[in-house]
Amino acid sequence: MIYVVKQGDSLYGIAKQFGTNAATLASINGIPDSDVLVLGQALVLPSTPSPDRPLIESNLYVEWYTEIPSENVIKQVETNAAQLTYMMPFAYEVKRDGTLTTMSWGKLPEVAKANKVETVIVLANIENGAFSDTLAHTIFTNQEVKQKVFEQAVAEAKKRGTTHIHTDFEYIDSADRENYVNFLKELKAYAKGFTISASLAPKTSAEQNGKWYGGHDYKAIGEVVDFVVIMTYEWGYSGGPPMAVSPIGPVRKVLEYAVTEIEPSKVMMGQNLYGYDWTLPYKPGNPFAKAVSPQQAIQLAKDRNAAIEYDPVAQAPFFHYWKDGKEHEVWFEDARSIQAKFNLLKELKLQGISYWHSGFDFPQNWYLLNEMFRVKKK
Repeated sequence: MIYVVKQGDSLYGIAKQFGTNAATLASINGIPDSDVLVLGQALVLPSTPSPDRPLIESNLYVEWYTEIPSENVIKQVETNAAQLTYMMPFAYEVKRDGTLTTMSWGKLPEVAKANKVETVIVLANIENGAFSDTLAHTIFTNQEVKQKVFEQAVAEAKKRGTTHIHTDFEYIDSADRENYVNFLKELKAYAKGFTISASLAPKTSAEQNGKWYGGHDYKAIGEVVDFVVIMTYEWGYSGGPPMAVSPIGPVRKVLEYAVTEIEPSKVMMGQNLYGYDWTLPYKPGNPFAKAVSPQQAIQLAKDRNAAIEYDPVAQAPFFHYWKDGKEHEVWFEDARSIQAKFNLLKELKLQGISYWHSGFDFPQNWYLLNEMFRVKKK
């Protein structure tokens, strides 16, 4: 159950009303200061999960920008590992000669092993910090390069003790649509016995074209790989106008199309763990919005004395605040927005959910995930 804070509410009063205590509410919702609540803030109330709730799989992409994962990254993975099937360190960049960049995983393998989380090798066509269509073309069409990619990916997987390779090839030219499918078929044949999965752009029809969509053939890819992760987020993005990152309507439209092309049991819904703070008035590309976790968003609303509102169409929370003479607009995720996604996941009977990405605290998500689902372990 979810409770929305009203004027005059206190954590103690809410806890008493629902037969629990303030410490439990604070723990579930990640509230550091139980004396101050935000008007419009959503609180998850404690409950006992049903033993017959659906069994799903979950994944967390783990990204870091230091030589090895920081203690904060390790701690977040460790804290939520009980709710994970897969952990995907992001990412091995494929070079033009087919070799892979190196990655230092730090303590992640130990955390994964201790919590029965399957680690995954992630391949990406990233070059100079961006996805490259010409790099993807070389990977798919140069036989020597392709063979080197297969050899290196399998060798790295064996080194890491996994038999799962995931491809995140984006901005593929529509002319390479079939080449990508053939690449996946050959990878599957080369890495016999391995799980092969792939990320897909959020399409709503087979004919949808454009830089992000044209190279992804839902039906053909879905027939080759063991499962797909559909990137159902980034409608609201750092360089775009203020809006929900994953509004429920567009998310539903993408997933309803996806299950007409791919078995629902092979589809994982993508879900953002972050929101954005935009400076108004919005101007394309300047300045870029700042990514914030749900916990940071709530703290910001508290610090700026802003009331949180909820958009019933997007099924997402937002608020406005002023700082240094500038108005800001913040969209983020809370218990209500994530519950709406979970309900859609159940309705469509999908394989599970995949989170992009580590580094953003969202305790309500993990509590509700456990309340509504059982998470499969390998």
